Amino acid sequence: MDQVHAIFPKRKSTAPRPPSQNGNATDRGCPQIPNFLGTQHVTVVSSIASSNKRSHQLIRSCVRFGPSPAMGFDKEASSSSSGLDAAALLPKHGGAGVGARLSSQPKTFANVFIAVVGSGVLGLPYTFSRTGWAAGSILLLAVAGLTFHCMMLLVACRRRLADEHPKIASFGDLGAAVYGAAGRHTVDAMLVLSQASFCVGYLIFIANTLAHLHPIGDPSASSPLLTAKALFIWVMLPFQLGLNSIKTLTLLAPLSIFADVVDLGAMGVVLGQDVSTWLSEKPPVFAFGGPAELLYGLGVAVYAFEGIGMVLPLEAEAADKRKFGGTLGLSMVFIAVMYGLFGAMGYLAFGASTRDIITTNLGAGWLSVAVQLGLCINLFFTMPVMMNPVYEVAERLLYGKRYAWWLRWILVVFVGLMAMLVPNFADFLSLVGSSVCVLLGFVLPAAFHMKVLGADIGWPALVADVAVVVVGLALSASGTWTSLAQMFGAPNA
Repeated sequence: MDQVHAIFPKRKSTAPRPPSQNGNATDRGCPQIPNFLGTQHVTVVSSIASSNKRSHQLIRSCVRFGPSPAMGFDKEASSSSSGLDAAALLPKHGGAGVGARLSSQPKTFANVFIAVVGSGVLGLPYTFSRTGWAAGSILLLAVAGLTFHCMMLLVACRRRLADEHPKIASFGDLGAAVYGAAGRHTVDAMLVLSQASFCVGYLIFIANTLAHLHPIGDPSASSPLLTAKALFIWVMLPFQLGLNSIKTLTLLAPLSIFADVVDLGAMGVVLGQDVSTWLSEKPPVFAFGGPAELLYGLGVAVYAFEGIGMVLPLEAEAADKRKFGGTLGLSMVFIAVMYGLFGAMGYLAFGASTRDIITTNLGAGWLSVAVQLGLCINLFFTMPVMMNPVYEVAERLLYGKRYAWWLRWILVVFVGLMAMLVPNFADFLSLVGSSVCVLLGFVLPAAFHMKVLGADIGWPALVADVAVVVVGLALSASGTWTSLAQMFGAPNA
């Protein structure tokens, strides 16, 4: 963004300031941030970013609850602030500015839910069949807690740097403020990889579902480019090339509401059938798997909770920023419980027969088919929204920030080819979660926090930051290796 206005302007007066509501005269009268590491006070300044999990879902979260001027839905999504006018994006100081429509706590709660919950939930039952129902549930709760903590680390970093860098408006901007050009490029690279990976997962889901409903081609095809899944992807590519050539995302915005309805409806139908099947059959299940399976499950869990790019814009549009941390934490707990119930019930219902996409375990009735087709349509039209941050970065680096349809087409074809080569949906979720999402969601926030606030947070918090970075890097390396071995070194489940 060429111009970024801080929500709380710099203080130019030396007049005394009133203490904050918690009785501490923190900078700009701001309360403490909920933090698993300690109770340090931090400076609070808010601005808005524009990358998310289903645009990396920021766009969808805006649309679901009305195109708030404070969030500037008329702008395209991006992984950085380059080329966007921030004037319309930022809510006014105190939320009382003319035309500013800030989010209440219920709306913030709902926005977090919509931004985080995506297609990854459909791979959880299969993941539980690998890790065990108890281990899978524990993993989900642990990942939810760590994800919340790292989200709040990003908020703390931006608040502390607000006076020196008032133009921080995205994860990439924060990386640039902390580590210079290397920081921006690292964040942009991780965001591009994550966004493109989500789209690969979408195409795998759509093609596998359609191949399950209507098998075509030669089941014994020797080339991965000629399987039934690949044939459906080839059919989709021309339509995706057209959709991804659209310059503005506003034309696709109405489909966001449809996508949410389909997602929730699908989860309800699957849960209902899971309960019915479990009550009638009760297949044998186990509670805990081996270490390799736990690493596999960790990757899928991280993928399912990936939403680090949405925390800055949601905090910026919150009407009561002092309660944002509590609202975010409550949302993450709710999502973790819902994920655990969905994954456990799917595994308890089908046992060892649980498939990598749980909807393919459903019966052949019209409702089951309608749910599966609805999910396919949902993800088909979500893909252009997801790819937009990739285009923004690619066009900025390779074509002088100009629109390049040919570059978009190359990227779409590359994503399609990757989807053809990946054999298993849940295995791919684990790979993306273990590699890109661990680095983006855990390692980078902890590294930024350590650099920005390391001198002030005390030894316990500093040691915790170092632990997150070291353990995150170790888990990323081992989890990536395990996921690759599962994908290409063993038969498909």
